[in-house]
Amino acid sequence: MDSSLRCSGLVISHTILSGASIDLLHAKIIPSTSAYIPESVYTNHEAVNASNVSFCAVSVAYSHTNQSDLVNTEVWLPLEDEWNGRMMGIGGGGFYCGLYGANMLAMLAAVSEGYVAVATDCGHTALQTSEDWLLESPGHVNYHLLEDFTSVALNDAAIIGKDVTESFYGTRPQYSYFSGCSQGGRQGMMLAQRYPDAYNGIAAAAPALNWARILVAGYFTQLAMNQLDSYPRWCELDYLTDATVSQCDGLDGVLDGIVSNIDACHLNPFDLIGADVFCGEEIVPLSESAAIVATAAWYGPSTAEGASLWEGVNIVANLTDGMSSQCSPSGQCTGLPVVHAADWIRLAVKKDPSFDLKSITRVEYAQIFQASIEEYDSIIGTSDPDLTEFSRCGGKLLTFHGQADQLVPSRNTRRYYDDVANRDPSVREYYRLFEAPGLGHCWSPGGLYPSTIFDDLVAWVEEGRTPQTLPVSFTDDNNIRHDRILCPYPERAVYDGHGNPTARSSYHCSTDGTTSQTSANTNA
Repeated sequence: MDSSLRCSGLVISHTILSGASIDLLHAKIIPSTSAYIPESVYTNHEAVNASNVSFCAVSVAYSHTNQSDLVNTEVWLPLEDEWNGRMMGIGGGGFYCGLYGANMLAMLAAVSEGYVAVATDCGHTALQTSEDWLLESPGHVNYHLLEDFTSVALNDAAIIGKDVTESFYGTRPQYSYFSGCSQGGRQGMMLAQRYPDAYNGIAAAAPALNWARILVAGYFTQLAMNQLDSYPRWCELDYLTDATVSQCDGLDGVLDGIVSNIDACHLNPFDLIGADVFCGEEIVPLSESAAIVATAAWYGPSTAEGASLWEGVNIVANLTDGMSSQCSPSGQCTGLPVVHAADWIRLAVKKDPSFDLKSITRVEYAQIFQASIEEYDSIIGTSDPDLTEFSRCGGKLLTFHGQADQLVPSRNTRRYYDDVANRDPSVREYYRLFEAPGLGHCWSPGGLYPSTIFDDLVAWVEEGRTPQTLPVSFTDDNNIRHDRILCPYPERAVYDGHGNPTARSSYHCSTDGTTSQTSANTNA
């Protein structure tokens, strides 16, 4: 049958969602679509130039029994002769579950590469703010939609995607994969933890694990500024980041503008108070408040007594990207908190959209932190280290996390990996974490971005080619290309001390900084 006829008359004959009913099914051919999809949108992949791509777009709306939700799932299917036999679930970002503007481009990229692409809105549309769906009314969280967002709708989407695929092609996907970063990374980890047979392979980058903690932790630098009643200018915080990179750049034996030995990198910002900082057309002395705020960001949230509550960002993270202040041309600065952190405290913890965040004391902050954990950790913490069933099902899990991530601390992911490894010494047979020096959240212009990680996942699942290293490249300020490797944690890439520092062959993986563990081949 002609693809257009099969698409328009499509009937889902096998979908059975426990406790749910299909309310709407709509299918149509989308003809000759073209777009350039950058790496920043299609995370875990290289950029894609989709040209004249035609596909069958299926929209499925359903409701869970005795709930007021309406969940929308999109399944995009390449025309039959273009399908590679695989399905790819696409993860979300922030408080978006999966169906929003940027992700439509990611779905197009997946379809252009031959994948059936699947994404869900988890019961709230991209037009709704977190206030629109997270609260039923002041004082009352919509737990049904939160559970859809956290986990339930993610597994539903996998079931729907496979059933729609079978209805369209007459056969189910031979392999199914999930790809996401940040919220999407958390979703991938949740699927591995709670729905181990949903996907054969999961690429979960910079996962927002320990959600109930990191969302409150993300407000700590703003709390520090409020307590000081002083909001450092961006130029001051950028100065401290630049000073750190300059001091630590050579710790790996190569001066390239990237700190590759992050664990050995230290800087005392208080030693730099009073230093000349170029702020536009003027020079100002580095303020004490800038040193205090940087310390708060690096060391993470703590109680009024100084007890640590959670991880901070790494010392090379960009402190001015959504977590500091905004200043007028006259130099008057006000707070600029991370919006997701602010929303979580107002809506999920305080359950009051009008709650005044600036009123929070250091004591109340610790109470908010604990309250978030107590109420939501079991729902959205996504920190269960037991991946036994995922491993038993033959699943493979790859994660990368930028060591300059300014929103989700990379040590958060390292902590989780260590928990899994302590429980299961064979963890590297099915789960590998790659830490990426210099890389910001999910993707950034600088840093070591592993654009092949999804393809390496496919090779691991289908061919048994375990990714011993990942190839990465970057271009420095002098327009010189550097080819490197990323190594699976706890190893890191080490320069051999005598080879060409821009060549991949001059690096090997090591756990102690000296001993060669693996070669620089990307797939040994």
